[in-house]
Amino acid sequence: MNPIDQYVTYETRRQFLGKAAKGLGIAALSSMPGPNAQGASSGQPALGTGHLGSPHFPAKAKRGIYLFMSGAPSQLDMYDYKPEMKALFDKDLPDSIRRGQRLTTMTSGQVRFPVAPSIYEFEQVGKGGAWMSELLPYTKKVADDIAIIKSMYTEAINHDPAITYIQTGNQLPGRPSMGAWLSYGLGSLNENLPTFVILNSTWTGRKEAQALYSRLWGAGPLPSEHQGVAMRSKGDPVLYLTDPHGVSRDLRRKMLDGVNEINEDLYHEFGDPETHARISQYEMAFRMQSSVPELTDLSDEPDYIFDLYGPDAKIPGTFAYNCLMARRLAEKGVRFSQIFHRGWDQHGVLPKDLPNQCKDIDQATYALITDLKQRGMFDDTLVVWGGEFGRTIYCQGTLTETNYGRDHHPRCFTKWIAGAGIKGGTVYGDTDEFSYNITENPVHIRDLNATILNQFGINHETLNFRHQGLDLRLTGVEEARVVKEILT
Repeated sequence: MNPIDQYVTYETRRQFLGKAAKGLGIAALSSMPGPNAQGASSGQPALGTGHLGSPHFPAKAKRGIYLFMSGAPSQLDMYDYKPEMKALFDKDLPDSIRRGQRLTTMTSGQVRFPVAPSIYEFEQVGKGGAWMSELLPYTKKVADDIAIIKSMYTEAINHDPAITYIQTGNQLPGRPSMGAWLSYGLGSLNENLPTFVILNSTWTGRKEAQALYSRLWGAGPLPSEHQGVAMRSKGDPVLYLTDPHGVSRDLRRKMLDGVNEINEDLYHEFGDPETHARISQYEMAFRMQSSVPELTDLSDEPDYIFDLYGPDAKIPGTFAYNCLMARRLAEKGVRFSQIFHRGWDQHGVLPKDLPNQCKDIDQATYALITDLKQRGMFDDTLVVWGGEFGRTIYCQGTLTETNYGRDHHPRCFTKWIAGAGIKGGTVYGDTDEFSYNITENPVHIRDLNATILNQFGINHETLNFRHQGLDLRLTGVEEARVVKEILT
């Protein structure tokens, strides 16, 4: 029976209540199906294949690393150079530009909307002549490796729905995340680590940051083994991985075998495929007791690697450390990892906080691309950078020549994508002189997600999962296109 049909057939009230009762411990240990023998006995796909069986067409990307800047980095101060704005300092944003567009409650009550030009110097870099801010001296060095999209847009104007939207394809919670879709569709590249891993980073900018919820890397109605596994910087790298005091590894193995026998009996009685997901999670957790400590032991990394990533690479939980960890995960066959870096929500004192945020990520981002290139992994590793929306040209709060803040702006923002068949040195799309409206080649977040799936060999229109009578997919039911102009 087709796995999707099987899942729909056995979606009973008993299964629903059972799934609703699951605790966070199971979520923390979720991952891909285990070895081939396990897959054969459980009805799960064999190692290296997902529910698609094989990609729809030859894939450029074997693995992916998504650098997510949570809070919305200011495109105006980093990538979208608008020199004309200096002459309009403290002038009101023209109504002809704003066009009565929606504002957040944080600035909708302002009497005026004064233009706040960026105080940072820009220069053109790389063969493509991309403009980059002085805040990104290291990223400038890899300008010819990345494709910058300046014309991104979304409908969401507040953080949580916007992040949920770009992660899952819907502003409402409950849909599968991108990493879960890749896990479900393509399967695992390794036996001893999860297919989808989350790394949350510390930050040095604004301390009050938008909360991130595990549903952002959840599996939604997909089988739960496809949700992301969050690795921690303190204590056990993965929750509940260490054996309890007094429990030996042999005893743990015997206990696990006994639990698996009970789960097999439950499967035969009720036919719930989540039972097999639970078995594969327990088996993966057992194997991870050896593989994760090896992964997180950086003693085998040479000094030149730490010099490349910078001093923060030796501090667990920093963005630099997590970039190095993402490279190690990619080397060991983790298909998709996502690094979250919070603190980009500069509503005020942007000149104080934004430089710190950029310093957190700039050298490490450059190092990750450089490291992948020198290991021969860049050509089949997709790297994505960016946040959930952009920021306004007008100032939120008091404007001075040395200080300003920016509100949320979904109408246009900048992201970039690199590696795995991406045309490096490309600048795609453009915005008006206020970086307020798109003037050329709009790219919706659905288009970006379709392009990412395309590089993994997946047709976004045919990677579906039937749930409650609907064929769910990452790009939803509205039109989405692959941005072929940035592909080789």
